[in-house]
Amino acid sequence: MKQPNILFILSDDHAAHAMSCYRSRINRTPGLDRIAQDGMRFDNCFCTNSICTPSRAAILTGTYNHINGVTTLATMMDNRLQTFPKLLQAAGYQTAMVGKWHLGQGPAHEPTGFDYWCALPGQGLYHDPEMIEMGQKKTVPGYVTDLITDRSLDWLKQRDPERPFCLLCHHKAPHRPWEPAARHAGRLKYTTIAEPETLYDTYRNRARAAAAATMRVDRDLHDRDLKEPVPDGLSDREGKQWKYQRYIKDYLACIAAVDEGVARMLDYLDEAGLAEDTIVIYTSDQGFFLGDHGWYDKRFMYEESLRMPFLIRYPREIRPHSISKDMILNVDFAPTLLDLAGVDVPAEMQGRSFKPLMSGEVPEDWQTSMYYRYWMHLADHNVYAHYGLRTLRYKLIYYYADAAGQPGSIDEAREPEWELFDLEADPQEMNNVYNDPAYVEVVSDLKDELHRLQHQVGDTPCDEV
Repeated sequence: MKQPNILFILSDDHAAHAMSCYRSRINRTPGLDRIAQDGMRFDNCFCTNSICTPSRAAILTGTYNHINGVTTLATMMDNRLQTFPKLLQAAGYQTAMVGKWHLGQGPAHEPTGFDYWCALPGQGLYHDPEMIEMGQKKTVPGYVTDLITDRSLDWLKQRDPERPFCLLCHHKAPHRPWEPAARHAGRLKYTTIAEPETLYDTYRNRARAAAAATMRVDRDLHDRDLKEPVPDGLSDREGKQWKYQRYIKDYLACIAAVDEGVARMLDYLDEAGLAEDTIVIYTSDQGFFLGDHGWYDKRFMYEESLRMPFLIRYPREIRPHSISKDMILNVDFAPTLLDLAGVDVPAEMQGRSFKPLMSGEVPEDWQTSMYYRYWMHLADHNVYAHYGLRTLRYKLIYYYADAAGQPGSIDEAREPEWELFDLEADPQEMNNVYNDPAYVEVVSDLKDELHRLQHQVGDTPCDEV
């Protein structure tokens, strides 16, 4: 069978609940919706570490961060590691990466396994960004999302049409500080965006870690985020509402350019007669708090941060308007793409191909629980280091709250705590039932499963209280 082309589009901090194909209350994404309409939407896709650099390493290598060594923003990826683009390249694919890399710069960390690459240094800028093309730096005029789309399309148009391709199109948007393109600035000025139900969360009946985090919309957004002074004379509640509207409108406006770029790429595939033979994926490196729990940013194991959007279109394998509620993880992406391309999956990859799910076949032993670990203790937003388990119904989190020798973490231990959420009874995770006598057996069973998964992936548990 002819090997499929692969177009893998990755954005940064794009929460699923800011996409209309995921029934967003606040956003419309017609370009992205085309992928869902023509393919499959995964409703339970999760990251194993909700922060940019580690998640990207997990996606490329198919391994957990304690294995690939990229645990925090301060641990760059060794570019000698095996990745799915390298394996596809060895199998005859043309490979390219355009956009945000965020796994380090220089000979030891720059992109490898690509015939062509053009990357933003670090986070990159929204306007007139510097780009590193095959090792050469230059400033490029324009808006970063448009530039990434343009260069991706340029590469597609000059590729060898006789060989399959794998293109990684990695957008910076909608990462902070949320600077929209000029054409989208002010597009929502006279619109009031619906507030999340948990915007006024007080963090009662939860671990101390929730109240300690410094990512509150009303208190922790910077002048660079807001871009204009807060009006005088507002009450505390009114000030919070104003800041939420200011933040969320710029966030959504950044997504508008991504959505347009995706539509342009889909149009090209149609016009070039490539749509039938091309796997198109849209995902993000993690979720994001859109005022949920009064927060912006990510890092926590709470749902809005943990959950990733994942859309896939491949006419050969997937029926239109398909939906899967089975659990997939970011470490599963690499083995899945290799499997779809007919390339052997290395034994060292810890993820598992979810190709069967695309045709509605669920293996009897398919995963119903997942392991998560956030290592970057107290850095940037004062989020405590933690690990945990999510099943289809429950979430158990252990805040071991220690730097554990990790680069980029702050070496100030906090008192460890547990959280347990019954997602069926409490989908918004407002009520920690860890100490509820009714959940004693649940806690015991979940701890056993947590330790089983830690052993399975080769991670070392901390001393637990």
